Amino acid sequence: MRVCPLCEATCGLTLTIEGTRVTGARGDRDDVFSKGFLCPKGASFGAADGDPDRLRAPLVREDGVLREATWDEAFDAVAAGLRAVVDRYGPNAVGVVLGNPNVHTMAGALYPTVLLTALGTRSVFTASTVDQMPKHVSSGLLYGDANAIPVPDLDHTDHLLLIGANPLESNGSLCTAPDFPGKLKALRARGGTLTVIDPRRTRTAKLADRHVAVRPGTDALLLAAMTHVLFEEKLVDPGELTPHLQGIEELADAVGDFTPEAASEACDVPADTIRALARELAAAPTAAVYGRIGSCTVPHGTLASWLVDVLNILTGNLDRPGGALFPLAATDRTPRPAGPGRGFALGRWHSRVSRHPEAKGELPLSALAEEIDTATPEGAPVRAVIAVAANPVLSAPDGDRLDKALDSLDFMVSVDPYLNETSRHAHVVLPPPPPSQSAHHDFAFNTLAVRNQVRYNRPAVPLEPGRMAETEILARLVLAATGMHGADPATVDAMVVDSTLGKAVEDAHGPVHRRDPRELAAALTGGTGPERRLDMMLRLGPYGDGFGARPEGISLDRLLARPHGIDLGPLRPRLPQPLKTRSGRIELLPAPIADDLPRLRDALRERPAGFVLVGRRHLRSNNSWMHNVPALTGGSNRCTLHVHPEDAARLGLADGTAVRVRGAGGEVTAPAEVTDAVRRGVVSLPHGWGHDRPGTRMSHAALDPGVNVNQLLDGSLLDPLSGTAVLNGVPVELAPAEAGL
Repeated sequence: MRVCPLCEATCGLTLTIEGTRVTGARGDRDDVFSKGFLCPKGASFGAADGDPDRLRAPLVREDGVLREATWDEAFDAVAAGLRAVVDRYGPNAVGVVLGNPNVHTMAGALYPTVLLTALGTRSVFTASTVDQMPKHVSSGLLYGDANAIPVPDLDHTDHLLLIGANPLESNGSLCTAPDFPGKLKALRARGGTLTVIDPRRTRTAKLADRHVAVRPGTDALLLAAMTHVLFEEKLVDPGELTPHLQGIEELADAVGDFTPEAASEACDVPADTIRALARELAAAPTAAVYGRIGSCTVPHGTLASWLVDVLNILTGNLDRPGGALFPLAATDRTPRPAGPGRGFALGRWHSRVSRHPEAKGELPLSALAEEIDTATPEGAPVRAVIAVAANPVLSAPDGDRLDKALDSLDFMVSVDPYLNETSRHAHVVLPPPPPSQSAHHDFAFNTLAVRNQVRYNRPAVPLEPGRMAETEILARLVLAATGMHGADPATVDAMVVDSTLGKAVEDAHGPVHRRDPRELAAALTGGTGPERRLDMMLRLGPYGDGFGARPEGISLDRLLARPHGIDLGPLRPRLPQPLKTRSGRIELLPAPIADDLPRLRDALRERPAGFVLVGRRHLRSNNSWMHNVPALTGGSNRCTLHVHPEDAARLGLADGTAVRVRGAGGEVTAPAEVTDAVRRGVVSLPHGWGHDRPGTRMSHAALDPGVNVNQLLDGSLLDPLSGTAVLNGVPVELAPAEAGL
């Protein structure tokens, strides 16, 4: 058994193994969470796992050329390269770039935070700022905790409103739900209502009772107008949430200008439809609003994310069954007593060049290139980069500029199984083994799951000779980057255990208060340092045995005895315990939100001239490396430009016509795919393509490279609160390739 790491659904798999090779994968019918569901990515686990282009040994650059090296040679080079930069320029001259796959691996969850703490750099860039950071910021401002993200209770809701989300293709995001499509069909089968707001008629939109084709980038305006209707028509009814709310009257005043009539033209949605959306939401016995990447990667992404929760709150649907609830994962700390917390702060420091404020300890990924290639009087540029499972040349705006910037670094180390568009610049490449050879536990996704459960898998096949476990790679990277090169990598895990248990025994509300941390450490089980850390987190967690304080609780041994996982029950109301705001309440109108609302009011008067661009996902795709797996490409998973038939006729385009697309960051040429799935004036390109740069070793992806949609962006358009790149609703120009622009 193995939990699939290829998307956020975390489905259980049953693998067929011949020798040490995975030859098949099917859904695990006994999995406590996924119940046998499987998507095409999971079915392709064996092909992805056995991709012959995966690197099998470290690479070290010598005389400008990457050659295979031993692990000792590779880490010697990492230690020398990174310490030279830190000693000369300071820790902020080392940029750490963490890609999306980090949250899909056990190693990626356990070690990067240790690396960042030990290294002490503020130059931290992750995939969050080209994805979900607006949701973290809005949750931080509302609840005092950037990771307190409520998820829709899909199995019990009567009314689900999706905005900027296409779970029939994505399998869900910031909402971990195996068989999301089946849950939507079950909602409708039990008489519930599904509403989808999206400029494209996606597969999800086709399933909906109501599809609203909003103008791209105006999500926050539409949601603000719905909020206005709730106040205007006296439909606000927070119910049991009322004692936990602060600022409801101020919120009513703040949305006073966002009438449906004022928002209608900007959103290109009739005012009557906006009113109907609000009334239907308020009238439903239970309801949940859920927004995702389409509503995050827009000019007002944080405001849109905030308004998603505001609508759930004002209709009384936050923290109740059938609404949106806060999950409680097995590796979360034992919940502290309710009461005021430290709150959430933005802008504790700023990027060196454009002065972008940090959010959740991160700077915008869009700013990485300028932080490398631009000198300022304030501090040294980034001179070294540690990239872990990241390919920002394709995932961040203006890959051409970043390409050149990475080439100018004093040193770069990349932890990546492929030599891709980013790792080809590295001085050292450290390849982790394929998933079948790695242990797996979903730390992040269990905190976003629609049902509380816990699962753990040891490696399905032994580690191939010559390979190194990803956990050991990252532990050694921590040591090499922080002046402890050569120490036993188990030292890293031991330090984390000692520190965590030392704090746990001081916690008067925890299960091990005043116990001896050495005794607790000696009681940990597991065959590796990462397993000992998992055992510690489980035992200290809300369902744990508390090192004997709760004999019926969970430990690693009990989890290993349940290979299909342990079901911990449905989501339950948890307020006010999750709140960490300074007031101890949900702060409905925090100052950063109020200060950004004038910008949204200005948007009421904005009208796009010409075409605007949106992205799209495909069921068989997630991250860029998946384009190197033949089973996950071809068919409808192609890099084409979706154009509405009327727009195509006006421009003289037909299916397959090469179209030149120009944006602020550059231009690309892609074949047209004429379809009424996009609204007039909107064009769509998928993300993660552009596999045509020299020096990569992704042979299948290079056969049909597609184009990099993010090259159309110059990186200057950001949501100011979260630093998230504006990837949707971006102005572009079109013309047949032969005609030019």
